[in-house]
Order: sequence, then structure tokens, then C-alpha cells
Amino acid sequence: MILHIRPAADWPAAEVRPDGPGFVHCADPGTVHMPANRLFAGRTDLLLLEIDTARLGVPVRWEPGDPPIPDGPWFPHVYGPIPAAAVVAVHAFPPRADGTFTLPDSVAHR
Repeated sequence: MILHIRPAADWPAAEVRPDGPGFVHCADPGTVHMPANRLFAGRTDLLLLEIDTARLGVPVRWEPGDPPIPDGPWFPHVYGPIPAAAVVAVHAFPPRADGTFTLPDSVAHR
């Protein structure tokens, strides 16, 4: 399972398309808070898409973050569109009271 952060207004969709670097940024349950806090702190309009990589049909490569985090973890990058059929669950992804993110219990307990 990998996770993708998405504005609620952009879902549902037939697919999630790669952005500027040519891939879709994703994370795993242990690292999803890092891009969330770095890029989306305080946003209240986000969803967390849970993706089954076996349903993708396109390459997933584990690579340094984009932009890289010094001595940081690697993240799954999906090199092609993510079809809606590969999204096996959608979770609300609200920030905590201080505007930061943590893995929602709905994902942590799956």
C-alpha cells in the first residue's frame, strides 16, 4: 500500500495524472506526514488516497524525495497515471489543531 495526498475538490477522478517531474508523488504510512507537513501544513481540504500497487500497471520507483530531504527517506513515485480502480480506500486527512499532520487512525489500523 502507498498513499497519495489529494485536495478533496480533485476527487473522485478517473485517474491521477503525473505532474511536472513526470510522476505522481506518493508516500508510505510511515512517511506521509513528511510531505504533508512540508507542503500542506494547515490545509483542511485534503484526502489521503490508499493505493494498491498491484492494480497500477505502471512502474513504482522508490527514490529520494522531490525536492530531496538530506539523509531523508525514499518515497514511492508512480511513473504513469493512477487509475481510480487502484484506489482501494479514501480517507479524510485533516490537520491537527496546530496545523500539522499525522497518519489518520483509519489508515493506521488497517
